[in-house]
Amino acid sequence: MLCGASSPQADVSATITGLRSQKGNVLACLTANPRTFPGCKDDPQARKLTVPVAGLSHLDFGAIPEGRYAISLIHDENGNGRLDTALAIPREGFGFSRDAPVHFGPPSFDKAAFVVGAEPVRLEIRMRYLL
Repeated sequence: MLCGASSPQADVSATITGLRSQKGNVLACLTANPRTFPGCKDDPQARKLTVPVAGLSHLDFGAIPEGRYAISLIHDENGNGRLDTALAIPREGFGFSRDAPVHFGPPSFDKAAFVVGAEPVRLEIRMRYLL
């Protein structure tokens, strides 16, 4: 859970690579809940960010309590707040922590999960495009 104010915390940030354009926003979600990954829509505890792509080099999720988390990203190029698809194939970019592999759908939470402890966590997340 992200709410544990009394538990030890560490800063979590991610450098984004592979953006194909400087249009739109990056929609980011950091969650500790495997059932809501990758969308985080039903996780009130998730840390969600919407950041303009123009000039973007990294995302800062701030201080996060110790635990196991996963991050999902969407490059929302047209700024409509969601991942556009064509016949269930993403038309916009996406990425996951630990560069989790994608096979006929998003990776599992376990494939993308990383541990937050006492030290800051610095990740690199590669954007991927299928269309």
